[in-house]
Amino acid sequence: MLASTQTPEHILQRIDWRVIHRLDGLLQGDYRSLFYGYGVDFADLREYQPEDDIRYIDWNVTARMNSPYIRQYVEDREITAWFLLDLSPSVDFGAQQIQKRNMLIDFVATFSRLLTRHGNRIGAMFYGSRIERAIPPRGGRNQVLRLLNDLLKQPRLERAPFTNLTPLLVGGLHAIKKRSLIFILSDFISAPGWERPLNLLNQRHEVLAVRLWDPSEMTLPDIGPIIMEDAETGEQLYVDTHDKKFRAQFEQAALQRAASLNETLKHAGVDVLSLSTGDDLVRAILHFAAQRQQRRN
Repeated sequence: MLASTQTPEHILQRIDWRVIHRLDGLLQGDYRSLFYGYGVDFADLREYQPEDDIRYIDWNVTARMNSPYIRQYVEDREITAWFLLDLSPSVDFGAQQIQKRNMLIDFVATFSRLLTRHGNRIGAMFYGSRIERAIPPRGGRNQVLRLLNDLLKQPRLERAPFTNLTPLLVGGLHAIKKRSLIFILSDFISAPGWERPLNLLNQRHEVLAVRLWDPSEMTLPDIGPIIMEDAETGEQLYVDTHDKKFRAQFEQAALQRAASLNETLKHAGVDVLSLSTGDDLVRAILHFAAQRQQRRN
């Protein structure tokens, strides 16, 4: 059953049984291994060592001292996590039963539950054509239910100007003062210009990008003449998918967009969890955790 057809309580029950229960067994309760610099406060500066994480270099001090310096943090027991949610029209796309929005809702439900049951706080920002809503961080199961309820009631935009993620990221920069764990959930189909606020956000917080995508955005099936419609602007284009050259060009363009996005996120020092509408959520999370562990080692 799709997330959008259920109540918040039903979604949470399903996530507890089908996702959280499996993750508990496979992660052996060590959910914190998914994060690097969670729940930490600034403690001191020291000179950079070759094994240090370059994301914690203080570039201002480095420039003054003519030598790389790294920030050190002390662990705080409580994590404050924020979900910056792209709910623009393109997120309502899905060639099969499941849309990108369904994956977004399940991911938010999973990590909200995972974090709050260990005493942490969660908040969220909703972006449509602008920041529609901000939910201040709180803990507890009721906060998870509130977030899911607001997500399910969020109106779906039939049409909107081409998405620009910059206001969402700038909004996060201005609103989130304490060092936090930030999840950015989006398909990253956006006007350019969001790279700089992403860099600034990642300098202050631990940022994880969750890229939502559908397999039909990467390859076209050979099904003959069709009309393709832009999910955001409504612009239509007649194409013949029998044309092998057109299908190859479509796939190449999609691969180039994905590679460019990965390079942008890598340059910003932001790890990305790629989440397809056809993915098993548990497997995707575990694969992401394994990749992070490899980089850490």
